[in-house]
Formats: sequence, C-alpha cells, structure tokens
Amino acid sequence: MDTSEAAGQDQGTAPGRARAARPEAGQSPGRPAAQDGPGAPETTEYVALLRGVNVGGRRMPMAALREVLTGLGHRGVRTWLQSGNAVFTAPAGGRDLLTAELQDALAARFGFRVDCLLLSAAELAATAARCPFPADALDPAKLSVVFLGGPAGAHPLHAAEAAAYAPDEFRLGEREIFAYFPGGMGRSRLGALLATSPPGLLATARNWRTVRALLDLTGRPAPG
Repeated sequence: MDTSEAAGQDQGTAPGRARAARPEAGQSPGRPAAQDGPGAPETTEYVALLRGVNVGGRRMPMAALREVLTGLGHRGVRTWLQSGNAVFTAPAGGRDLLTAELQDALAARFGFRVDCLLLSAAELAATAARCPFPADALDPAKLSVVFLGGPAGAHPLHAAEAAAYAPDEFRLGEREIFAYFPGGMGRSRLGALLATSPPGLLATARNWRTVRALLDLTGRPAPG
C-alpha cells in the first residue's frame, strides 16, 4: 500500500460521495490543449495514479501537480487528496508517451522521479466493477485496490497461498489485486507485501474511498 494512503490521507472524508477538487484555472505554457468543435481530435479522460508522493521527503503539493498537468496541455485537471491522484483529459491514444511526458515533467519540476500509472476513466470503472468483495457492506478504508502496470499473474501473490495471510484476504483481477484488511493495515503482512512494487511490475494501491472519489470526478457511477 502506498505509505501516503496508509498514513490516513483518506481520513476525515465521508465514506459516501467525495468532494471534487477544484481544477486550476487558466492554461500554462506547454503542449497546445485539445480543441473542441468539428474536426477536433478525439480525447480520452485519464486517471493518473502517482506512487509514493508526499512521503519520505518527496513533497508534491497537489496545486503544483495540477500546474504540471495543465502545462502539458491537458484539460479539466482535478486532483484528489495529497497521495497523487489526478483526473484530466488528453488526446486519445499514446498512453505510453503521455506517461513518459508526465514523469519527465514531474522530475523536472520537483527534482525526483515518480512512477505514474495512467488508466482511462472507463478502465477505472471496469476495475471497480470487477471487485469480488461486497464493497457496499465493508469499511472503504479497509478495502483496497492495488493497480498494476501489467497482468496480475506477474505478481508474486499469484503463487501464494491465501491462507498464509489470513485473516486478510486478496483476490487477483486482471491488472489489479483486490485486498481486504478486516483488522486494518497497521501490522498486516499482506499490506507490507502490497506496499512494494515487485521487480519489473509497477504497483500502487488506493483504498475504496479513493476509488469511489476518482469515479465521482469522472462522473461515473461507483459500485458499492
């Protein structure tokens, strides 16, 4: 689990609907923003999940993150909490290029590199819909989704015995792992394992409250 989330960045937010963060006004210099109207290029709404920000001295104010995204020419930029969650609209396609540009821009602005995982809003909604746990009946702070940069089968938990982590539970999805911590993550062996990215596989976790908030920001219904 990303330390910023585990440290309680979701505390104080109602477990139902989330407050949508106010986007930055104006347009910073950078790539020209996507244009509206006939002949305009097709756009996609993306969700950016940054790993390991605002922990261990890696300070990144969300207002500055919005400035970076706006400076890259993205539109409708909104952020949620301080753990590195953003929603924005950009030209469709070229996700790898968008990710690389964002990581380079963040390194130039803040002086350290940050791994970023980009999902389309539709992909985030599909991930939430695959949750095998009864999300509406659980504490959203104890239910988490670990988003992966590759197939879940590449994660070490693919070969793990579920009973070894009881009473905590996990289920592998497609490019995500769902985890439930009935006693919280504090001293959880499963939580400690999910807090790290295995070699060659980016992994970053968000609890269910944050997942619902990000779906709200994209205007999509949240299950549970």
